[in-house]
Amino acid sequence: MHCTPDFVSFVSLRGSFPFASRRDSVYDGIMIPKLRAPIALVHGLFGFDKIGVAGATLANYFPGIPDLLTEAGNRVLIPALTPTGGVSERAQQLKDFLREHSPAEPVHLIAHSMGGLDSRYMISMLDMAPMVLTLTTLGTPHRGTSFADWGIHRLARIVTPVLDLIGLPYQAFYDLTRAKCLSFNETVVDAPNVRYFSVAGQHDNSILHPEWFLSASIVSKYEGENDGIVSLESAKYGEAFDVWDGDHLALVNWRNPARYLRGAWNDPAPRYAAILRRLAELGY
Repeated sequence: MHCTPDFVSFVSLRGSFPFASRRDSVYDGIMIPKLRAPIALVHGLFGFDKIGVAGATLANYFPGIPDLLTEAGNRVLIPALTPTGGVSERAQQLKDFLREHSPAEPVHLIAHSMGGLDSRYMISMLDMAPMVLTLTTLGTPHRGTSFADWGIHRLARIVTPVLDLIGLPYQAFYDLTRAKCLSFNETVVDAPNVRYFSVAGQHDNSILHPEWFLSASIVSKYEGENDGIVSLESAKYGEAFDVWDGDHLALVNWRNPARYLRGAWNDPAPRYAAILRRLAELGY
């Protein structure tokens, strides 16, 4: 059964970190539906919820996106998971967060990168299927990434002793390998009551983005087109799959200055509006 969103605002996101004021005209902005249930934004590897000083937020893992969604009347939740812990550990943290912040109301999950694996594990393995309505993954390596394979093979013997010394977990790097994700997919079965959707990024491999050259080249060699870290084939999951222009971090609106100067930056408002519009049209 379909329903019409009970509140719709027209907004426009112009820039990466600042959020533009509410617009009055449909011609100037993008329609953002208000969903009936809360939305949880789940970060990936090395992620965080926000960085702040004296109560002021200096940076957000999803810059501008929480404001974009809340301006339309949505309730947005942003958990902070251990940056480099394994999937099972992060999934438990996500469960604990949702139990605390939305104990009686199921949520929509929008998860970036490794956060998509955490979410799938939590839903299927930690008895959280009744508390999740939908999962939309952004650049999640559902089948792993050859860049993680390369890193484990080349660097593990050198780096892991250092990480052990400073007490920094590193299971995440192993959990992102293709072999580990193959095993993961055999064990973690989708919940029948949850709707799954996915988005992949497509990086242009321009020489103006040297930060992606190594990882993108490795993934391209073994898996084909990718966002700099995750291939399109690995990111594809669920009943609907979209491809966005941009690198792995552009999926969550991290603005690359070189890309912006080239005129290649993409306003995230239409992209995230499309995610919510799909859910609204499905009756959520």
